[in-house]
Amino acid sequence: MLKRLAFVLTLIMLAGVLTGCTGTPVIYQTNCTCPTAAPTPEVTAAPVVTAAPVNAEGALKTGLSIVTSLSDSKAATAEAAGEAKYDVTVVAVTVDAAGVIQSCLIDSVPATVAFDAAGAITSDTAAQVLTKNELGENYGMKKYAGAKYEWNEQAAALAGYAVGKTVEELKNGAVGEDGKAKDADLASTATIYLGGYVGSIEAAVNNAVELGAQAGDALRLAIVPSLSDSASATAEKAGNAQLNVDVAAVTMNGETITSCLIDSVQAKVAFDAAGAITSDTAAQVLTKNELGEAYGMKAYAGSKYEWNEQAAAFASYVTGKTAADVAGIAVNEKTAPTDADLASTVTIAIGGFQGLIAKAAQ
Repeated sequence: MLKRLAFVLTLIMLAGVLTGCTGTPVIYQTNCTCPTAAPTPEVTAAPVVTAAPVNAEGALKTGLSIVTSLSDSKAATAEAAGEAKYDVTVVAVTVDAAGVIQSCLIDSVPATVAFDAAGAITSDTAAQVLTKNELGENYGMKKYAGAKYEWNEQAAALAGYAVGKTVEELKNGAVGEDGKAKDADLASTATIYLGGYVGSIEAAVNNAVELGAQAGDALRLAIVPSLSDSASATAEKAGNAQLNVDVAAVTMNGETITSCLIDSVQAKVAFDAAGAITSDTAAQVLTKNELGEAYGMKAYAGSKYEWNEQAAAFASYVTGKTAADVAGIAVNEKTAPTDADLASTVTIAIGGFQGLIAKAAQ
């Protein structure tokens, strides 16, 4: 266990180097006190553009990327509510030793927090937030935008097109200068702007690492968003529209977890008691893994290990276990682990982690 933990922590430091070089939000193992995962709604089956069969053998790398945008947010006026608008793109991949994508999953979290010109939040921040894949036809591209295929169907088409290709092959064949699909088969389904999604796939591939996945393992992606930490503005304190998105990319051989990556992003939009936005919505939003020590658990909470280190330790600990094993990890009244080996590194609550694994295994 200690050898595996040392290896994983080394990968975390490498992830920081890679992120610094690319300037691209990338994800590795993380931590989160995530909400317990809710049952995933049935998703519309998506027509996928399939690549030629891939006959990979041996070890695969597992990669994850999260890219967050707040740029569509706007202040409140006397005539219209203000909006903190979030678009969080999540991509998980497995990649072979030659850099060929073996599996790819794409999803996105669309969320909005409305607030009025007095700084009061007017939307239900306790309501469940669904991803675009979970929304399926309820996302409304066919109904309101006249599209032939819904967003989840188009994202699945791009993911299917990516399988069997390297990043360079994907970039050269998938999209034109306008960011739209230029491959005829892909364009028959995917009519949305694809440039950003291709960039997210590239980020996931560039930061993929060997954590135990093997050729033939199934890739799963679990996303749990929440707006429950949002608060209205007062005369003394700024309002906070906050979207937390907790993510796990998991590979499985049957019921056994063969690799696991966990990360989380806290996307915040601050506003005052007049409904004016006071934070920089154009700034890059880093994940907790990307923040590393800047997240501040060691500096401000007196922890021995930073949040990303604790999440990495949990991800390493559950590798080789089943979802049932993970659900059965002994915890105390604060849902912190009581297993001596795990608790030596992980002192935060793991109920959210367990919920992510349960959702990934569904």
